[in-house]
Amino acid sequence: MNDYKSLKVWEKGMELVEKVYHLANEIPDDEKFGLISQIKRCSVSIPSNIAEGASRNSKNEFKHFLSVANGSTAELETQLLLVERLNFANKDTVNEIMQMCSEIKKMNFSLQKSIK
Repeated sequence: MNDYKSLKVWEKGMELVEKVYHLANEIPDDEKFGLISQIKRCSVSIPSNIAEGASRNSKNEFKHFLSVANGSTAELETQLLLVERLNFANKDTVNEIMQMCSEIKKMNFSLQKSIK
């Protein structure tokens, strides 16, 4: 359907994953199988679902996967708030990633609306 690599929201999602992986290095090692694993998984889910949806056969399927990506973005935001509350990482870094999440959600909603 679409070349997902040309989608700005997909590229922004890829940048987000990089930031999250760097942030994960700041979180204590005893969270390796908990919070670290979870934030990595849901961040990777964002561009992955955008790519999968764009590669599907119908616009409705594309919209569905964009919706899943939005859910993963909200999940990541929740986990980042936990990271911040638990003082596991630099607040500026967490805030930067939260801003990226907000931007991705806006881009994603706009893309969903444009698909007719």
